[in-house]
Amino acid sequence: MLIPVLLFIVGLLCLIKGGDWFVDGATGIARRFHVPELLIGATVVSIGTTLPEVMVSTTSALTGHGEIAYGNAIGSVICNSALIAAITIAVRPGKVDPKSLRTPVAFFFVAAAFYAGVAYTTGSFTRPVGLILLAMFVAYIVCNVLAMKNTPAPEEEEQAEEGSLAKELGLLVIGAVLIAVGADLLVDNGTLIAQALGVPESVIALTFVALGTSLPELVTAITSLAKGHGALSLGNVIGANVFNLVLVSGVSVTLAPFSIPQNSTIAGMNASLVMDIPVMFAVMLLLTVPALIKGKLSRPQGIALLCIYAAFCAVQFSI
Repeated sequence: MLIPVLLFIVGLLCLIKGGDWFVDGATGIARRFHVPELLIGATVVSIGTTLPEVMVSTTSALTGHGEIAYGNAIGSVICNSALIAAITIAVRPGKVDPKSLRTPVAFFFVAAAFYAGVAYTTGSFTRPVGLILLAMFVAYIVCNVLAMKNTPAPEEEEQAEEGSLAKELGLLVIGAVLIAVGADLLVDNGTLIAQALGVPESVIALTFVALGTSLPELVTAITSLAKGHGALSLGNVIGANVFNLVLVSGVSVTLAPFSIPQNSTIAGMNASLVMDIPVMFAVMLLLTVPALIKGKLSRPQGIALLCIYAAFCAVQFSI
């Protein structure tokens, strides 16, 4: 048990340092090209912090563990919204730009509606479904790139480009690698500990694995807050949620189609259909609707999301 614990600690250290460098590189690039931090967070940062989910879900699907591939995507969305974004909002609520938020939010709910439609009507995710999800991913990236090109440079932004572009890109890449390696170490060793305690695979996927693969978003959120880049954190969470549905699920389903897990039930009905998917929609609505309407996030909103996440985890472990 000593080796897993040591590797767990190494993974945590990799995540912390990787998140620090990743945020520095992303914000440096945003300043250099006069791109809003929320857009950078919803694209570049989100791709980097979603790498663990891609690796875990794809590997799980290919090795016949569809429960983990499926549960990891939905569980990560819930964890990102009701834990990571909630912590950000509860600690430092603030204003957001609704215009920059509209594209990632719209893409998320379109992808989520399609994802839920497949789950409720067929109960299985086939290769064509995976290809459609990947097409949504490409469309999302194209829309964000176009939005970045059409964004005017901030007038008050001063030309304070101390570092080189190569250095900023290097920090971004090295940070992403450290985040991916750190999350992998945490998930592998943490899952071994959870299995030793007798926790079911479906519950591990929706809670422990989802939390483990979402640690990069958590580290990025905390680092962004500490550095005063709250918009980057929110954009990263929403962008990561989009990627969890269209990229993570798209890649794993395309390579190895799978069906919805049937081993967990609530009142005789599939737990995923009566709780997991509805909770995913609920936390994203609570996170994004106030931001789109009022242009700001409040501390009670963050506390409410944290309460939902605590209740969700409690129900999962009681099934």
